[in-house]
Amino acid sequence: MTLSADIQKIPRTYMPVGFELTNWESLEPFFKELVDRPLGSLEDLEQWLKDMSEVEAVISEDACWRQIKMTCDTTNPALEEAFNYFCLEIQPKMQPFADQLNKKFIDCPFTASLDKDSYYTYIRSVKKNIELFRDANIPLQAELSVMQQQYGTIAGKMTIEVEGKEYTLQQAAKFLENEDRAVRESVYKKIQDRRLVDKDAMHDLYSSLIQKRHQVAVNAGFANYRDYKFVELGRFDYTKEDCFQFHEAVKLHVLPLIEKIYAHKKQKLGLDVLKPWDTEAEPAGVLPLKPFTSGQDLYEKTVKCFEQLDPFFAACLRKMNELKHFDLESRKGKAPGGYNCPLAESGAPFIFMNAASQMSDVTTMVHEGGHAVHSFLAHHLELSAFKEYPMEIAEVASMAMELFSMNHWQAFFDNDDDLKRAREHQLERTITIFPWIAIIDKFQHWVYENPAHTIAERTATWTSILKEFSTNSIDYTGLDAYREIGWQRQLHLFEVPFYYIEYGIAQLGAIGLWMQYQQNPKQALQNYINALSLGGTKTLPELYKAAGLEFNLSPDYIKTLMEFTAKEM
Repeated sequence: MTLSADIQKIPRTYMPVGFELTNWESLEPFFKELVDRPLGSLEDLEQWLKDMSEVEAVISEDACWRQIKMTCDTTNPALEEAFNYFCLEIQPKMQPFADQLNKKFIDCPFTASLDKDSYYTYIRSVKKNIELFRDANIPLQAELSVMQQQYGTIAGKMTIEVEGKEYTLQQAAKFLENEDRAVRESVYKKIQDRRLVDKDAMHDLYSSLIQKRHQVAVNAGFANYRDYKFVELGRFDYTKEDCFQFHEAVKLHVLPLIEKIYAHKKQKLGLDVLKPWDTEAEPAGVLPLKPFTSGQDLYEKTVKCFEQLDPFFAACLRKMNELKHFDLESRKGKAPGGYNCPLAESGAPFIFMNAASQMSDVTTMVHEGGHAVHSFLAHHLELSAFKEYPMEIAEVASMAMELFSMNHWQAFFDNDDDLKRAREHQLERTITIFPWIAIIDKFQHWVYENPAHTIAERTATWTSILKEFSTNSIDYTGLDAYREIGWQRQLHLFEVPFYYIEYGIAQLGAIGLWMQYQQNPKQALQNYINALSLGGTKTLPELYKAAGLEFNLSPDYIKTLMEFTAKEM
């Protein structure tokens, strides 16, 4: 396959070229025609699938743009209304038709004649969707789509004042790298105090989401939302027990490494006690890393870095920039977080983030850049459904890019000392993220196994899980009120429930690819490209195999990867 970033919008052959999604009435005739169309041959079926894929791509892209515009400006009610209109007035009316189309596909006598290699995972996914569909869940899912976005609206308004100037919480985080410990402590407490202002609103929103999600699960015949979500997410290749095994492996093989990282940090800073506002700091006289000055500078330096890694990767970012598919800088009224949003019809995705000239922003940019490259590599696949790859491989795309790119960060740093510090920061982050992943995942298992819990019980359980995975190296004395609502900063809990263990699984895959890269960069990049080009047409273990990786969550395997990372540090 020749790699080209000159991605072209998929030409429409079924829907009118100028069609724009304004209301359900304009869309319904396409669904009716697809449901009623006779399928008299394998060729008929294949054409029907292509036409259905085109409709899916048009709708998906429209919905994505509504979400992108709303997250870029949470203060504009018209953008929120446009998103809500799609969720409440269009999506619910599509779902019964989607179920009919799924059943038509599975019941078609020619489906058995489709190429097994290409269609196995798609057919498996369609059967899963049929199993989960319930009419009673349509209004609930519509309400959930709207409610989930309230998190961004609440969080987007959070700002604090430092030295007479207003900052978003993302922008204010740069002060946690300040050499003046008093400044760090003051800003840390201001950030946490600001979160406390909205803690009840966040609790209420989460409680409402839990109840609605539980009802969706019960309607579909499941004991709880966790069991429902595992099926909905297509977790065919691992179980909740594998997740519990991962939690234990983190305690056994990652926490001891983290103790060493923070002991080194304490020694480096010359402190008797390490507090949470010290973990990003450098010793007195050492200025915080400033890898870029603006969103444009971040973009240009990332392109330079990707050019060194593989010119195709850089070309992907240039194409996105040409299409104005970036919104990188943090500002008031912008939703928190960062994402790469695939655009099914255009092909070139959109990257959204909240950069504030910190080292962690470089990591976010190359991470989302890895997702973007994945979008480009899978765009050639014939059906929209083939491009719906499992999140456990999607996050390998992004996390491996973080580690691959480290060898080419000269674009961001003009001296070896800063480059070394940046790489050390990245490797520390690679390891220290594991306990947080385990905490968030374990918390979600409890939340949905016990949907009728009180806020007091939620707080007690969260605190208990937090302590279970916490290092003894950081002193949290007197900070209990902040710690009790720590989960509220994790948008995944609100917006994409149960999507978090994927980061842990994928980090293992990313470290495995990085091990390959250290030995044979050319082969590692080829394995990376091979796996990502398959989109979602293979099972998770097969996608890992294509990348030269083992799909393995066992403690022994995790121990091996941690030992390698520690050695590299």
